[in-house]
Amino acid sequence: MRLTQGAFSFLPDLTDEQIVKQVQFAINKGWAISVEWTDDPHPRNAYWDMWGLPLFGIKDAAAIMFEINACRKAKPACYVKIQCFDNTRTVESCALSFLVQRPSSNEPGFALTRTEGKNRMVSYTVTSYSCQKPEGSRY
Repeated sequence: MRLTQGAFSFLPDLTDEQIVKQVQFAINKGWAISVEWTDDPHPRNAYWDMWGLPLFGIKDAAAIMFEINACRKAKPACYVKIQCFDNTRTVESCALSFLVQRPSSNEPGFALTRTEGKNRMVSYTVTSYSCQKPEGSRY
């Protein structure tokens, strides 16, 4: 199963050259950029760990790529994504987000658990298979 989160998630993985072009697009728009990583990519896990501080006012895509590559090197078995924030409306809203790294092993996917409650009320829970292992050894 292939995780689909953020822009470009239904396309093949971006090359470094394509990532540089997207980062330069975000820089040209004046967006702040952050690099984030996780080993639990559950769709409701909106709070990934940040790699360093958000990068405000960066004018060169090479500086962002340096941070991306440092995160890739330190977290080779984790998901890494880029978040671009637009503050033109005085709020930090995510304008662009995309994955720049996936674990090299097989992505485990998710399980859908159905539960019937009182008065035949049915509820569903999505659980990531990666959460069945302790943090740090999921991939």
